[in-house]
Amino acid sequence: MQDDAIPSIRFPNGTEVPALGQGTWAMGEDAGHAKAEIESLKAGIDLGMTLIDTAEMYGDGGAEEIVGQAISGRRDEVFIVSKVYPWNASLKGTIEACERSLQRLRADRIDLYLLHWRGNYPLAETVAAFETLKASGKIGAWGVSNFDTDDMEELLKVPDGANVAANQVLYNLSRRGIEFDLLPWCQSRKIPVMAYSPIEQGHILHNPELIRIAKAYQATPAQLALAFLLERDGVIVIPKTSNAERATENRDCVSLDITDDDWQALDAAFPPPTKKKPLEML
Repeated sequence: MQDDAIPSIRFPNGTEVPALGQGTWAMGEDAGHAKAEIESLKAGIDLGMTLIDTAEMYGDGGAEEIVGQAISGRRDEVFIVSKVYPWNASLKGTIEACERSLQRLRADRIDLYLLHWRGNYPLAETVAAFETLKASGKIGAWGVSNFDTDDMEELLKVPDGANVAANQVLYNLSRRGIEFDLLPWCQSRKIPVMAYSPIEQGHILHNPELIRIAKAYQATPAQLALAFLLERDGVIVIPKTSNAERATENRDCVSLDITDDDWQALDAAFPPPTKKKPLEML
């Protein structure tokens, strides 16, 4: 397949990225898996999935080191997203955490730097740190993760809070709560949503209806689950794999052309929300 281009998403600062990227959650935890993890990320870059999401939390920094090795000699081809722990998110702590992440990534900048989830430090303090990092060129833009609608509204009220470039949240066929309010809120403000755990760590792939519809397109259930998310405006999808062949499979999901009837069948199997739900996290 791979004839169809990966759709792109534009950040508020004008930067365009592929809507299908690569995640690294649980990478860097076992040295025996490092080679396969690096090769999988390299394969994904070759296929155009040049947005790579990581965090200082993943593998206690190990995932960032894996990313650093995977992008060696190719820094300008990729868009790096990383995250700061909430307990590091003070003015001084955010800047120091970013420096440590840059060392592990072997890079001079992080393209998008996120607050991993809300903690005890005031949002204004974290935002001030992000703006300092941006002004120094250490990061290109900043955003948040695991922020619900009320969190986003509060963020916009702090100095420079309107510069938020993205919100990364749990979103997949079985976790559609954000469709009720958070996703439309972000879409209306052109703030991209990054969907983590897009196949629910594999748990949804045994759903009979998902399997049935995928077979009709000679696709895998995972490809269909990813295609569902790519159909949403302003959503960036970051599946994680340590298998280069699976990276190719993920890339091919953009070629699926699903009928309205089959989208409706998926809605019946995985109903959209009819009321506000608390934001879910993994």
